[in-house]
Amino acid sequence: MSESYEVVIGLEVHVELKTASKLFCGCTNLFGQEPNTHTCPVCLGMPGALPVLNQQAVALATRAALALSCDVHPFSKFDRKQYFYPDLPKAYQISQYDQPLATEGHVTIRGEFGMRSIGIERIHLEEDAGKLNHIGQRLGDATGSLVDLNRAGVPLIEIVSRPDMHSPEEARLYLTELRTVLSYLDISDLRMEEGSMRCDANISLRPSSYTGSLVDLPRVEIKNVNSFRNVQRGIEHEIVRQKALLEQGIRVVKETRGFDDAAGTTYSQRSKEAANDYRYFPEPDLPPLILDTEWLEAQKREMPDLPEALRHSLTTEGLVSRDVEVLVQDRALYGFWREVVAIFPDVKLVTNWLLSDYSRHMNAQGLSFDTPGVSAEHLAQLLGLIQDGTLSGKMAKEVLEAMFTTKESPEAVVQRLGLSQITDQEAIRVIVAEVITANPGVVADFQGGKDKALAFLVGQVMKATKGQAKPNLVNSLLREAIASHV
Repeated sequence: MSESYEVVIGLEVHVELKTASKLFCGCTNLFGQEPNTHTCPVCLGMPGALPVLNQQAVALATRAALALSCDVHPFSKFDRKQYFYPDLPKAYQISQYDQPLATEGHVTIRGEFGMRSIGIERIHLEEDAGKLNHIGQRLGDATGSLVDLNRAGVPLIEIVSRPDMHSPEEARLYLTELRTVLSYLDISDLRMEEGSMRCDANISLRPSSYTGSLVDLPRVEIKNVNSFRNVQRGIEHEIVRQKALLEQGIRVVKETRGFDDAAGTTYSQRSKEAANDYRYFPEPDLPPLILDTEWLEAQKREMPDLPEALRHSLTTEGLVSRDVEVLVQDRALYGFWREVVAIFPDVKLVTNWLLSDYSRHMNAQGLSFDTPGVSAEHLAQLLGLIQDGTLSGKMAKEVLEAMFTTKESPEAVVQRLGLSQITDQEAIRVIVAEVITANPGVVADFQGGKDKALAFLVGQVMKATKGQAKPNLVNSLLREAIASHV
């Protein structure tokens, strides 16, 4: 009988902090500059150059820890993590080891399984390494590598989860919720394509007969995956690969692997290091990091509303859970929604238009809600024209499309295109009478109980008014006229 296996997944997420300068020096923290133009003796690891801690980086890291319900420690310290790699100029990284900034947090995920809490073991501050630009498709095929040290010394937090996830989908949901929480803090750009958010996934398969510690299970780490989708794909492949090995009686090797996006497979990079391989010891050039109570309380006071509170607020305002999740997961979208609702307080009508037609135009033009294509004020005005009966839904769609193109106000578009609903009952009655006279057979069908006949007559009136008559008014006037028709 073949043995069953439980998947055990833990994630290590590195987040670059949005500070003006690097963690231990005054060099500019800015992505996309000419290689090796934002460096100095400190981040280049020159002998005698001493680090000075960036206070803003500590503040941003602390806010992340508070948002993730961690215990923030008043006392922590920095350590030297020593390893040799071409993009690490000092041959060690200043990080935190046995006394990190924060521990014992959690992230709540939602799925078909309901709600689950994924533990966070620790959050610590560290400096980033430089970047190797490999000449080739991937490291294994590279014919050479170019070193760019602009990123060396950029402030990072590393968020280490507990091994509480048991499927690739749970890992994706964890990353999505983690990114959502951090986005409301505005502490990082969180752009995986630029490397400001990076993920290492640790995967083990625990046989049903295994009674030992999780720590002793052979663990494979997939390093630096560049998208949530690829994290999920990499884990899926690794589960299949490890299971095949175990079923053949082959031991899974503890190693670091990369992910080949094109092939959808992982590949071996090197054997996996253990903590003692890094020869950690306290950083002699930095004093302990001590956070006083008053400063910590000030950080708590500056915390924004976070996704969990926003979900509750939106639900009490009458939105369905599906719409709540879409709004909350995009901070800029939620902020724009709030702007519109502040002007036009019909939350359901705002949500329906914003998440359908408005978002469709935004996506078609490649826009983000940080720079919306139609202002909140103009969208609110358009919805007001729908509400007061000036525009039908169909007309409003046409007006919105024009607004995205011309940036005009809805009133200007309505005037220019000659669009507005005809609400003059006497004018509509004249057309209704003409339609009834021209279609006696259809009228007889309706009088005989064929309700679909009325839809045809409504269509004829709408055609005669070029779609500008108010449909429910047309329906009412037709019924009235047919009832009195002999």
